[in-house]
Amino acid sequence: MRPLLSLCLGLAFQLTQPVAHAQNMTTLALHQAAAGNNSHRIQQLLQNGGASAIDARDAQGRTPLLVATQSNQVAAAKALIEAGADVNAKDNIEDSPYLYAGARGHQEILQMALSHGADLRSTNRYGGTALIPAAERGHVETVRTLINAGVDVNHVNRLGWTALMEAIILSDGGPRHQQILQLLIDAKADVNLADKEGVTPLAHARQRGYSAMVEMLTAAGAR
Repeated sequence: MRPLLSLCLGLAFQLTQPVAHAQNMTTLALHQAAAGNNSHRIQQLLQNGGASAIDARDAQGRTPLLVATQSNQVAAAKALIEAGADVNAKDNIEDSPYLYAGARGHQEILQMALSHGADLRSTNRYGGTALIPAAERGHVETVRTLINAGVDVNHVNRLGWTALMEAIILSDGGPRHQQILQLLIDAKADVNLADKEGVTPLAHARQRGYSAMVEMLTAAGAR
């Protein structure tokens, strides 16, 4: 019985090898097409048996959609999202297409992600929502979009900072961050929510000499 069993196992292994190889090649091809913004190739691959690999991961844990998002390849992202790619699938460092698009201000991909099931409560490796890095990096329209989508404006990340706090602490205090601060104030962000050391947004703005922000915060009731 043992020789027969070994023979059967060997044959099964040989039969599965071509299938596994084909799947790996499709996965590689999808990632390459995503990186190259080749939407036609993506559609071709998905129609020819590659649908099961739509959320397959590379060595960094990235799906084809995340690869496309990281390079802001809108056509590729559109083809993948419309085919059902998971906009919330995270890689090895907890980036997802939705979170990355928000953090980097990739508006077109972000809008598509929001209309295809983006998890507004999902967080990155710092424990922050998409809104927090968007505010830090000065992406005014992205901040507006995420606020309108319903992202919690008072979410606190692992550093102890909200989007409003990062718009002050990690900014140059210039016009873009002033606009973002006003958007957050208008969205009822808590202007008195202090950091882990008990330092308030107003105190941080004063320490940095951001006079315009100080005026905005004071007008909103900051102490």
